Amino acid sequence: MFKIYTKTGDKGGTSLIGGVRVPKSHIRIESYGTVDELNSYIGMVSDMAGIEAIAEQLREVQDRLFTIGAALATSPDKEVKMKLPDLHESDASWLEAHIDTMNETLPEMRSFILPGGNLASSTCHVARCVCRRAERICVAMQEQEEVMPPLIILYLNRLSDYLFVLARYIGHINNAPEVPWRARV
Repeated sequence: MFKIYTKTGDKGGTSLIGGVRVPKSHIRIESYGTVDELNSYIGMVSDMAGIEAIAEQLREVQDRLFTIGAALATSPDKEVKMKLPDLHESDASWLEAHIDTMNETLPEMRSFILPGGNLASSTCHVARCVCRRAERICVAMQEQEEVMPPLIILYLNRLSDYLFVLARYIGHINNAPEVPWRARV
């Protein structure tokens, strides 16, 4: 029987795909842990929205996030024998197409809006913030000269845009009001 616990991380270390051991505080672990957190929030958005077309889109996104997580969890210093899925430029184009489609039905934005509207929209905004954090961590990895495929950063950047528009779209189809931000002067 497969056991979920291995006890190999009990002292604060873990293995990357390829077998290289690193501390759990390593930026590579932080990156794919944040992508995993994002994936969990996206699952919540899907469940809360309760709209099959949105759920189908979000399943695609979740699949891409597993692809990104696998890439981030792989040791750049070791040859990996297993076949890992790839991210493609068309994955970012797919997000853009869905952004454009949703934007066709949304009212024009004339100011910043406060995150909210309903529970699904609010959770989508949280997912967007986690996505931006994942993107920042990946940029930091690149700056630290860790192996970082540029397509991952591009995808996360576009995904955060998608999640912003999706939050507005979910609110719109549920007749939730958008609250504009009014700066105090």
